[in-house]
Amino acid sequence: MRSLLFVPGDSERKLDKGLASGADVLIVDLEDSVAPARKAAAREMAAAFLAARGGKAGPLLYVRVNDFSTGLTDEDLAAVVKAAPHGIMLPKASGGADVERLSAKLRVNEAEAGLEDGAIRILPIITETATGLLAAGSYSAALPRLAGVTWGAEDLSADIGARAARDAAGRYTDVFRLARAMTVLAAAKAETAAVDTVFVDFRDMEALRRECLEAERDGFTGKMAIHPAQVPVINEAFTPSPEAIAEARAVAAAFAGAGDVGVVGIDGRMYDRPHLRRAERLLARAGG
Repeated sequence: MRSLLFVPGDSERKLDKGLASGADVLIVDLEDSVAPARKAAAREMAAAFLAARGGKAGPLLYVRVNDFSTGLTDEDLAAVVKAAPHGIMLPKASGGADVERLSAKLRVNEAEAGLEDGAIRILPIITETATGLLAAGSYSAALPRLAGVTWGAEDLSADIGARAARDAAGRYTDVFRLARAMTVLAAAKAETAAVDTVFVDFRDMEALRRECLEAERDGFTGKMAIHPAQVPVINEAFTPSPEAIAEARAVAAAFAGAGDVGVVGIDGRMYDRPHLRRAERLLARAGG
């Protein structure tokens, strides 16, 4: 998952436009981008959209449901699970226990819809509350539906009372840099993908590009988008270059040919086991 594009669940035009964006994942949103009075209509529209796309080529289809505290999550799931989305995005997740809670709900809905148990994955937003941020270490590889973890700054700023998430130069302030770092660490612990948060100024492509390159450098494998125009920039930044792929293949081949060793040499440079692990991760992202 390099690019994950949010699309309001109550806009047929934007849903159709999202399909043509080139995003790897389309996130049909039932939460923040849908007004309270439009929630029911958005559920119906989202379910119809998912059902019409079932089995067709294109992006993976996820649905961002309303968080547990709203009391709307069950209605969201009842409407969309029967249309077999690829995954559910869970906002304001408070820890691994919330993933387990959602998994239990999905199991019931999948059974009622005649879907395979575990067919629908979960992508939690893990830093939108102070409780969620402090529980980042509770996600683990023992959560079989976990498709990755991602983070958010705007809801966290509201939760902690911060006036802004970025300083005058456009850089995240300390609390939000911590949230970003904890997301990468949580993903590594859970052996899953780390997805960077949105860049809200969708007209500033150069700043978006810089943020994508920094995120890829630091271990994120993808980034969420709020506008189709952001998708090509994100895809380019998170696609390993031919040079990086060639180097990773050389490292993997050297270790494979050397047997059970801790260090290999390539063109006068030494590579140890962490280099091999990094090469394997890059090759997995690149599809081998």
